[in-house]
Order: sequence, then structure tokens, then C-alpha cells
Amino acid sequence: MSAAVPASVYRLPGFLAFLIARIVVVFAVQIQAVVVAWQVYDLTRDPLSLAYVGLAQFIPMLVLLMPAGDLIDRYDRKLILMLSWLVEGVCAAALLWLSLSEAAVSWYYAVLVLYGCGRAFTGPALSSLLPQIVPRERLAAAIAANSMIMRGATISGPVIGGGLYAIGGGGLTYSVCLACFLAGCVLLLRVPVRYAEKMQALEATAWARFTAGIHFIRTRPIILGTISLDLFAVLLGGVVALLPIYAQEVLEVGPTGLGLLRSAMAIGEVSVGLYLSMKPFNRNVGLVMFGAVALFGVANLVFALSSLFWLSFAALVVAGGADMVSMYIRSSLVQFSTPDAMRGRVNAVNMLFIGSSNELGEFRAGTSAAWFGVVPAALIGCACTLTVTGGWMLGFKSLRQVNRFEDASPAKVG
Repeated sequence: MSAAVPASVYRLPGFLAFLIARIVVVFAVQIQAVVVAWQVYDLTRDPLSLAYVGLAQFIPMLVLLMPAGDLIDRYDRKLILMLSWLVEGVCAAALLWLSLSEAAVSWYYAVLVLYGCGRAFTGPALSSLLPQIVPRERLAAAIAANSMIMRGATISGPVIGGGLYAIGGGGLTYSVCLACFLAGCVLLLRVPVRYAEKMQALEATAWARFTAGIHFIRTRPIILGTISLDLFAVLLGGVVALLPIYAQEVLEVGPTGLGLLRSAMAIGEVSVGLYLSMKPFNRNVGLVMFGAVALFGVANLVFALSSLFWLSFAALVVAGGADMVSMYIRSSLVQFSTPDAMRGRVNAVNMLFIGSSNELGEFRAGTSAAWFGVVPAALIGCACTLTVTGGWMLGFKSLRQVNRFEDASPAKVG
């Protein structure tokens, strides 16, 4: 007879070790991102070099995400995650050596290409491993805790990275990153995989396996609606890229105010994420998700029209909280809707959508601000978010009608 499942997700065997491993690795990723961009710009004094830093990491991720999803579904996910972190650790060691030897900037780009290859495996492996280390009845709470930890480390990591670089330069910073990647691997060894399903025979050809994830998403309205809603809501409605302009020209609060505005959404996200990790809900999840996305759009609309700093700050806190609710439901629906044998490939497609929406969303915000002005650009984005939410509610009836996460499972949908 199996032991009773602990009431708190944090008491699950190995889950705390998994979270700590995730924290230290996200810290390393964020610290390294800040410092390598600083160093490359310092070497070249060319703004275009920062674009090359992004491209060097994004292109290998784009190329390898689908093969990565295929391998994650065929082999040990924990081992693949550990190997990807080790590759990223090797890159941190290489950057440490380049920093100490004052090498040419081209070597930095070469290391970042390898780093992007490792990152292509990390995201899908992490998302696909989580359902194998927590029971199904605690999966939603684990997703909320994971999202909260990720967001908190994403916010604080760059601050720590800047401080480390100011104290000890690239040598100290990359040494800390290397130690974090290695610590993550050691902690991952302590995480038991208790809920993995038996490996199933997959499609015969590599191409058939690669495209199976896309076909699965296209034929499942719940997953297609969830992922595409996230794509268009972030692509069209985000205001984060416009914050520097708002802080300087609309609210007139300077760099300190900009820092507070950037932290406002994180405050909302982390607060709601902490609550959901302790008290997850599982009723009317489809309607609540649409409501959360609509609230995100309305909060951004208030921010777009506000000229008062406290009101803008409060609107961003609300937007962050609404985004966390939406993220919690979206991630849970994707996990519950996907058979274990498909999770690697489906999560790879999901990561591709998320990466594209973030990159293109910033481009959309910047070009709209240049064409129409910052306030009209923000208003247009908010209107588009609300329109998409209404359209998706009408177009994806099955998603709107999902009551419990379990209702989206393949057995019930099929």
C-alpha cells in the first residue's frame, strides 16, 4: 500500500531539492546573461553586438528544440536535464577562461552558440520531468511553486550578477555561475523519479516523431487554445518593453521609478504564485483563465492611461498577479492534457511559442511606439489582448468549459 501524499507540495520527497536546484541554475542563467552582454558590449562598443549575443543563443535553440523534445520522450529526462546543465556549466567555465585571458569577442559568440544548444534541452526537460517527480494530485501546486520560484530568481538574478561583476569582474561572476550549475546537477541527483510511466514505442522515423508534437497540439483544442492564447496575449498586450519610455516621458520618475515599475509585476506574480502553491484551486479553470487574461488586459489598460505613479504601480501589480493565475492554469492544462510519452515534444513546441512571443512582443511594442507614440501603442496592445480573449472564448468552447484540470486529461477528452 502506497504512503499517503503529504498535504503540502513542499513536503513531497525530492521536490524541495528539485526547487533549490532550479533556483541556483536560474540564478546562474540570469547572472551570466547580464555579465556576458556587458562584456561583449565593453569589448566592441557596438550596440549591434548585443543583437549577436541574442542570436548566438536563440538560433541553436530554435534549430534544436524539436529534436530535443524527441530525445526527451525517448530517454531518461532527469539524465538529459543534468547533461544540459553540465553543458551550460562547461560554457560558464569557458567564459571564465575567456574573461581571464582577454580573448577576442568572436570566442564569446562561439561559446554562446554551445550554450544555446544546452538551453534547447533544458526547458522541455524541466517541464517534462516535473510530472514524473510529483503525483498527479499535487501537480498544479507544484507548477505554481515552480513558476513563482522561476519568476523570483529571474528578477533578483540580474541584480546579484551586477553586484558580483562590480566586486570581482568576470572571474568572480563566471566562477559563481559554474558553481551554481554544478550544484544544480548534484541536487538533481537527490530527486527521485517516482511517477514516470513506462516508455512507449514511438513513431518509426525522426520526422514523424518531430511533427507528432505539432499534430497532437493541432488536434487538441484545449492545448491549441491554451498555447495560442498565451502567444497572442504576450505578443500583443505586454507593456514591459515600454516601461523605460513611460518612466521617463509619462510618469517622469527616472531610473529609480523604472526599477520600481519593473518590480511591480514581479511582486504580483510572486505573491499570487506563493498563494497558489499553498492553496491551489481546481474549479471552473477554463473560465478563470479567460478572466485572468482579460484582467491582465484591463490592468495594462489602466497603466496605459495613468499619469500617476502609484496608480501605474498598482496596475502592474494586478497585471502580474493576473498573469500568474493565467500561467498557472495554462501550464497545468498543458501538463494534464498531454500523455507522458508526448510531453517532451509538446513542451518543446510550447517553449518555441513562448520564446517567439517574448522576442516578437518586444519588437511589436517598440515599433508601435515609434509609429503611433507610446500611449497609443500601449492602448492598441491592450485592446488587442481583450479582443483576442473574447475571440478565443467564442472559438474554443471546449477550453471555456473545462471545470477541473483532470477534465482535460487525454482519457476524458478522447
